Amino acid sequence: MKRELILILSLVLCLIIGFSGCNSKKKTRNAEIGTLLDDMPCEKEGKSDKNFFRAYSMAESSNLQLSKEKALTAAKQRLITLINSNTKSVTDRYVNEREVGDAAEFEQKFENLTREVANETITNLVVTCEKSSVLSDKKSKKYRTFVSIQVAKEDVLNGMNNRISRDAKLQLDYDKKKFEEIFNQEMERMALERGY
Repeated sequence: MKRELILILSLVLCLIIGFSGCNSKKKTRNAEIGTLLDDMPCEKEGKSDKNFFRAYSMAESSNLQLSKEKALTAAKQRLITLINSNTKSVTDRYVNEREVGDAAEFEQKFENLTREVANETITNLVVTCEKSSVLSDKKSKKYRTFVSIQVAKEDVLNGMNNRISRDAKLQLDYDKKKFEEIFNQEMERMALERGY
């Protein structure tokens, strides 16, 4: 009887230790994950609509200024990618809807032109949101910065028109009105996809 009692108590003790070990692992995992965000700060301000190309980003660093610079650089890269992607879609549609002399050459020149214009228009960007927070524990302190930026659609279109006016060969196949019409349609499509 005494032996059975010791065996039962030992079993109960093992179960208690086992369950308490499971609970501590759950707490550790939750502490490692931290608080999950439903919406990222500056995310809403970083969504493109029919009038603006927009992008947002987040970066961390042990230095506040460096976290801001990293977030801005990442947002600029996203914005350039968005402008290039959108303008590529416009160019593809434009070439398909119009009879262009040498379509492949036209597309290649336009792609190069788009990259140049995207890089140029970044100088006209506006920071629409910037928020920073500090994360600290006993060992270290980190800064997290959220940023959103925008460039007006008109800045991109004007840049394209200015560049095309300097290239006589592109001017031959370029119908400004038709290009802008397709460009506006693509901006509206992009806005609808993002819920605006």
